[in-house]
Amino acid sequence: MSDLIKTLCPYCGVGCGLEVSPPAQANRETNRDSKGNPVWKVRGDRAHPSSQGMVCVKGATVTESISKDRLMYPMMRDSLDEPFRRASWDEALDAIASRIKTVRDTSGADAICLYGSGQFLTEDYYLAQKLFKGILGTNNFDTNSRLCMSSATAGYYYSLGSDGPPCCYEDLELTDCAFIIGSNTAECHPIIFNRLRKHHKQNKNVKMIVVDPRRTTTAEAADLHLAIRPGTDIDLLNGIAYLLLRWNRLNIEFVDECTTGFPSYTEVIQHYPPEVVSERCGISIHDLITAAKAWAESKRVLSMWTMGLNQSSEGTAKVCSLINLHLMTGQIGFPGSGPFSLTGQPNAMGGREVGGLAHLLPGYRLVKNEQHRTEVEQFWGLEPGKISPVPGRSAWEIITGLETGEVEFLWIAATNPAVSMPDLERTKAALKISPFTVYQDAYYPTETAEFAHVLLPAAQWGEKTGTMTNSERVVTLCPAFRPPVGQARADWEIFAEVGRRLGFAEQFAFTSSAKVYAEFVQLTRDRVCEQTGISHARLAAQGPIQWPEPDKKEPKSLPSTVKRLYTNFRFSTPDGRARFVAHHSRGLAEPPDPDYPFVLTTGRLYGHWHTQTRTGRIEKISQMHPNPFIEIHPRDATKLGIQENDLLEVRSRRGTSRFPAKVTKTISPGTVFVPIHWGYLWADKAEANALTHPVSCPQSLQPELKACAVQLVPVATQMDSSEYLPSNAYSETFSPPISV
Repeated sequence: MSDLIKTLCPYCGVGCGLEVSPPAQANRETNRDSKGNPVWKVRGDRAHPSSQGMVCVKGATVTESISKDRLMYPMMRDSLDEPFRRASWDEALDAIASRIKTVRDTSGADAICLYGSGQFLTEDYYLAQKLFKGILGTNNFDTNSRLCMSSATAGYYYSLGSDGPPCCYEDLELTDCAFIIGSNTAECHPIIFNRLRKHHKQNKNVKMIVVDPRRTTTAEAADLHLAIRPGTDIDLLNGIAYLLLRWNRLNIEFVDECTTGFPSYTEVIQHYPPEVVSERCGISIHDLITAAKAWAESKRVLSMWTMGLNQSSEGTAKVCSLINLHLMTGQIGFPGSGPFSLTGQPNAMGGREVGGLAHLLPGYRLVKNEQHRTEVEQFWGLEPGKISPVPGRSAWEIITGLETGEVEFLWIAATNPAVSMPDLERTKAALKISPFTVYQDAYYPTETAEFAHVLLPAAQWGEKTGTMTNSERVVTLCPAFRPPVGQARADWEIFAEVGRRLGFAEQFAFTSSAKVYAEFVQLTRDRVCEQTGISHARLAAQGPIQWPEPDKKEPKSLPSTVKRLYTNFRFSTPDGRARFVAHHSRGLAEPPDPDYPFVLTTGRLYGHWHTQTRTGRIEKISQMHPNPFIEIHPRDATKLGIQENDLLEVRSRRGTSRFPAKVTKTISPGTVFVPIHWGYLWADKAEANALTHPVSCPQSLQPELKACAVQLVPVATQMDSSEYLPSNAYSETFSPPISV
């Protein structure tokens, strides 16, 4: 009998299959980390359809952090200036349920909010939103996917009628033109990039175009790198459309039979001739024409994007503008083609399926849609009208609700907003005045723990069983392979127990995550994301399954084994036609000016993940990325008298941070780049989001975390290494008071 357990990597949305095995096995040396601690072994699962046995450094080292710096038991305090004291689960859960009842009875359910995470399992997500949107009657359940994928979700809805990426990873090896925009795929989704890069190298006719202000690792592999100015994505996309129209490189039959809105679209794109686009984007007309020709001459164009489009005040418009190119050329529904959003978090896709944003309901339903609300109310056994028709507070609206006093109860789970939210000083000030905050996480300390009244220890990856859905709609079972540490509990169990303590025992009478999942999938019946044919038992027996996957006992259900959506060219709109959604470019919400002459852009590094809650505790990754930095072009560095490793103070209209300079031609002049991973536990005054602003896309409500205006001020002395704490040193310098 094999000791191998098949599971899924808990980092990005690629969804790589892993095989883990215990540290000690018969007749083998015990597997240990560099300090001699036994750790579970990890390797890629060659049978997993998405990753085919490949694994990046994060997945390869993930087990090294499981037992480090864990929150072991519930803790409580009455005010933030008091030390935490150890509490029992009963005491903590009773306090939470009592406070929810009090706030609901005195101020109404809309004074209660939950802010969750794309790192939830689907089962965690489902019970959280059932508790809030169903039982409590408030849609104030949003997640950090609002900062990540909500513009992609909105773009798909506006253009195609429903969320759901229409492509699959097989398309990476079938395309003849990969158009990557706003994504450093090689570092942020490395296994996807490995598959594409191999295809690109082996086929001379395959083109790769990368659009990014930085010359990233991804851009270095491209046939054409378009280093556009930040905020000019729509100019570029409309400029390509202008040329396709002028050259008559359209799929007229597809446009006529399968779409609406094309005449209005042509009215918009006529304002984007090459000379205008070249000037706005800061690229040559030759390169613009080269990109348009590649699109025009390709039979299978696959576009991919992530935060570079999504994290924008016009994020939805950017996504729709990209999809417009696919519609005008008929490049959707075919192998090797289509608009493919690469999901940022491991289960952000699963979260969208279960309704894990403040405007969604399970099964790709919308809270504004009366029929959708009725369907969910009937399934949950609620009285008509129980689900509010008003979308709940988005992530940033939760912060502003704390400022105004309208939010009186905040529950944060599996995320770290005290590092990841925009306008960080304002965010922290709002969290500080929260009347009652519950923080549920696996690790301690984190930056957000400072603002909590109740800390709940959550079981993490490997300690609970559930499912996750990756970017290509593949559902994988993630089984528990070790017991939770201390008194930690699975997130779904915590939500269910609070539901029972609020008096809803019947609605939360789940004894396993398999039963939670079995209930959820019934809400996907006859929806785009149909999963009624998937169960924990089937996943355990057969391995990962891609949706749509209907229950085969239902002959009227959608066909199974469909790798792509919209292969019949009928879309999820009322008339079955995809929609051209035309937008003019508005540019950055905060463009540079004489006072703040540089554009700051932010992003991730290959080894780290989000706010380092897990990766910061892994020695190999800490050594790979030991310190924060700021990339600056040599031309700008010379003007400022800056040399490599000189300390730069970066100021925006909201805050100040400091970073050692990395002088490089990989960044365009006038633009600087800093990674997002360093909160104050990991470095001093190096928080990227102390600088960013909260201006959001009006459709998706996703903040423009990708760009803001800054000024750069050289610090008089060169950077001393003591300015930055070495990774893992936080535990010696930060020890929140705890009384037992």
